[in-house]
Amino acid sequence: KGSAVNPVLRQGNSDRRAPKAVKEFARANPPRMRAWPEDSASHVSTMSSGDFFHNELSLTLASDTTARIEHVGKDGTVTILRDNLELLKGEVLDATFMSRGALVDFLRDELEDAKQKNVLFSLHMKATMMKVSDPIIFGHAVKVFFEPVFRKYSETFSRLGVSANNGFGDVLSKISELPDLEREAIQADIETAYVAGPGLAMVDSDRGITNLHVPSDIIIDASMPPMIRDSGRLWGESGELEDTKAVIPDSSYAGIYDAVVKDCQANGQFDPATMGSVPNVGLMAQKAEEYGSHDKTFEVTSPGTMRVVDGTGTVLLEHEVGQGDIWRACQTKDIPICDWVGLAVRRARASGVPAVFWLNRKRAHDAELIRKVEAYLEDHDTEGLHIEILAPVEAMVFSLERIRRGEDTISVTGNVLRDYLTDLFPILELGTSARMLSIVPLLNGGGLFETGAGGSAPKHVQQFEKEGHLRWDSLGEYMALAASLQHLGENFDNPGARVLGDTLETATSDYLSSARSPSRKVNELDNRGSTFYLTLYWARALAAQDLDTDLAERFSSVAAALTEHETQILDELDRAQGSPQDVGGYYRPSESQTTAAMCPSEALNNIISGI
Repeated sequence: KGSAVNPVLRQGNSDRRAPKAVKEFARANPPRMRAWPEDSASHVSTMSSGDFFHNELSLTLASDTTARIEHVGKDGTVTILRDNLELLKGEVLDATFMSRGALVDFLRDELEDAKQKNVLFSLHMKATMMKVSDPIIFGHAVKVFFEPVFRKYSETFSRLGVSANNGFGDVLSKISELPDLEREAIQADIETAYVAGPGLAMVDSDRGITNLHVPSDIIIDASMPPMIRDSGRLWGESGELEDTKAVIPDSSYAGIYDAVVKDCQANGQFDPATMGSVPNVGLMAQKAEEYGSHDKTFEVTSPGTMRVVDGTGTVLLEHEVGQGDIWRACQTKDIPICDWVGLAVRRARASGVPAVFWLNRKRAHDAELIRKVEAYLEDHDTEGLHIEILAPVEAMVFSLERIRRGEDTISVTGNVLRDYLTDLFPILELGTSARMLSIVPLLNGGGLFETGAGGSAPKHVQQFEKEGHLRWDSLGEYMALAASLQHLGENFDNPGARVLGDTLETATSDYLSSARSPSRKVNELDNRGSTFYLTLYWARALAAQDLDTDLAERFSSVAAALTEHETQILDELDRAQGSPQDVGGYYRPSESQTTAAMCPSEALNNIISGI
């Protein structure tokens, strides 16, 4: 599982941008955006002390070493939590913690503030990536909101094995096992807590699923962009959009969303028909930064000191911590940083637009990166390029000013901001992040090219096997193939590949503007018909270009044949629908059976085989 931009598995940094064809289509067919009201009370709230940002320590390793992470109790007892941690010369090592006490106080204050301001309370994190820390933070939010319930029924919840870290849904699931009278008493106290607290943002108001039910339901990069798109509001219990307090406990990146909210309140909603773009160059390779911290994150079991100690016994980083604090260490290796800087320079040169490193000199980790960025930029020709380093909030303000003028700005960011921004801006610009092009130039050569998401693929295959209709839209494959051909042309002096890539990009634009995406219903255009039209448009674009006369001559007859037999081909493809298909398996389908099912048009097959 996982995509080409999976930040833990991949050995390359990330280059994500909206393909030209997709951007043009969005400008001609702008997605719906709700206007921001002049009296909007929505806002972002984050911690001002005691969080990961404020407690962070960072250093750059002077030599290779092997380290351990240990907890030293107040009585001197040493507990090794992680041993044999390999550290390389030049890599950046961070350590930080979130204070449980500071977090709980913050959550109590924000819940009360939301009630006083009569806005929804909404928590935004990413437990799907921060698999250790964020569920714990989420659990504290659940326990604070329902504090009287957890206090009154602590013994019952302990006996049932309730874990607030799994969300309030776990409470409801576990108490369903209780006798009626006992369960009903708890449910009555739950209702009292709901009434006493602020309104909660809803994940599914029809089913009563709140923002605090399941930690994986509040993925920040999937929840904040729709809130901004929908006038700064989220859905409340009534099924209506309401002003919202977006609570992002750690302040490391919360400010970027605060800047967008304030910009919209001052300047109104964005206009996808005219706005510019913010492509991203992301530091991702080799488990960079927080997204590689899972195996180095711990909930502190007793007061004492958390520290990283190298092979010589030297303490590299240490913190005084209390019980329940969340401590973590992160690594960012030197080779990915060097490659990231080079990729940013290349993208700035290729696109001719400003490239901004989103790094905060007042943050310990970023200060180490800035020293490296400034040094590695000296290794590149940056004459005539606009490259600068701005703190994330300043970088966001700069980018928003330009995007409203229809100008593009490359965001050059760390791993987490890569994740956040490559959903935020595409959703505002295009209405979706599924059509963003993801390019991962690998550190050791080669590259990965991808766009879209495959989560719905199993259902599409099931429909195809049942009734011979494949509604999967291969737009992502078309765009990724175009980018890979352009990459071959640019990096391996292959002008023919460049022509193929550019004309495929033109064909993709024609595909979008002609509305040739697959239908959901059987006996209407499906993936095979869509691919026919893409093939037709590509052949026409190749025939029309004058950069490669051999390709133009070769494909002029192909374009003519496809045009002449269009009706016959579509008829043959349509007649292949409506009956079950057997491709010989899901994970390991038969090549011959799959080919027969996917290529049912004899006329199209003859034209393709003749190329």
